[in-house]
Amino acid sequence: MPLTRDQITKRAAKELHDGFYVNLGIGMPTLVANHVPAGMQVWLQSENGLLGMGRFPHDDEVDADLINAGKQTVTAVPGASFFDGATSFAMIRGGHIDMAILGAMEISEEGDIANWMVPGKMVKGVGGAMDLVAGVKRVVVTMEHTTKKGEAKIIKSCTLPLTGKQCIDMIITDLCVMHRRERDGKKRFEVTEIAPGVTREDVEKATTAEIWWSPELKTVEV
Repeated sequence: MPLTRDQITKRAAKELHDGFYVNLGIGMPTLVANHVPAGMQVWLQSENGLLGMGRFPHDDEVDADLINAGKQTVTAVPGASFFDGATSFAMIRGGHIDMAILGAMEISEEGDIANWMVPGKMVKGVGGAMDLVAGVKRVVVTMEHTTKKGEAKIIKSCTLPLTGKQCIDMIITDLCVMHRRERDGKKRFEVTEIAPGVTREDVEKATTAEIWWSPELKTVEV
C-alpha cells in the first residue's frame, strides 16, 4: 500500500542527524517535526523567525502567537530563539542550514523543482522556497507521487514556473524513495526504496521522467 503522509515524513526524519539545522517547508514537511528521533538534537528553523521549532502542540499547549511559516501553531524547544526575517534569510542565504525538507508540484528528471505557483491561480508569492533551494546544503522533497487526478509529478521537464534548477537531492513519495545519482556524467533519480506492497511497475506507471533502479532495492521501513 502507498505510504501515508505521516509515514512519508517519518521516513524523511531518518535523514536528520544530530546537530543539524533544518528548514521545514509549508504543508506535509511540517509533520517531520513530530518524528525527530528521541535523544537527537535537531534545530528546526521556520523562515518567519524561529530556530528551535518543536512538534505540533496539544490543545492545552496552543499559543496563537507561536506559529510556523504556514501560520500553524507550533511549540518551541528549550533554547529556541526568535528573530526577524532578515536574520532568518541570512541563515538560509549564508549556507548555514544543513537541510531543507520541501513539498513540490513538479520535479524534473534533471532535478528542477516547481513548488510555488500555478498560472491563473491566486498566489502569495514565492516565499522562501527560491532562497532555500539555492542556499541550503541538501534539499529533500516529500510529496505524493501523482496529482489528485493521477497525473505524474516526477516528469521529464517541469511545466510550471521553476523554483530552482538541478537542486533536488532526494525525493520521498507515497510510492518510493529516490536519490539523485550520477553515472557516466549523467544525473538521474535512482529508486533505492519502495513502499510495502508497491511494485516497480506501479512506480514506472506513475512517473514520466527517466529514472534508475538501485541493484540493492529495499522496502521502506514504516
